[in-house]
Amino acid sequence: MRLWVDADACPNVIKDIIFRAADRVGVETILVANQYIRTPPSAHIRSMQVPGGFDAADTAIVERVEPGDLVVTADIPLASAAIDKGALALNPRGELYTADSIAQRLSLRNFMDELRGAGVDTGGPAAFHARDRQAFANQLDSWLARYKKSQP
Repeated sequence: MRLWVDADACPNVIKDIIFRAADRVGVETILVANQYIRTPPSAHIRSMQVPGGFDAADTAIVERVEPGDLVVTADIPLASAAIDKGALALNPRGELYTADSIAQRLSLRNFMDELRGAGVDTGGPAAFHARDRQAFANQLDSWLARYKKSQP
């Protein structure tokens, strides 16, 4: 089991939580981005730089993700593809995407894209709060507990 991070837009505070958890538990953690991502010195954490281009990081993650892995992303199509491959997907705000919820999230995302395409100002995401950070940490801890149980 591995932890994949769609690192281009992942908040630094979330990366810090991931770094501490990866070292504490010893889970292989890969940050994927189309730019250099600095990681702390660790045997468990590495970054993967992919060529620039539309969804290049997402494609790299989907090609490598395996059942049981966790993908940290706010990108709904990437979350859907990860779930389709048997992985779990977790939003940096702490929302765990499931097979049941992802279809609704995709529909909403597509609807908002249509509105923006028609010139409607849909606003941006809400400000990132301490409760988002805590929700993320709680979900990550749950996955890490399952990870630890699966290790010999």
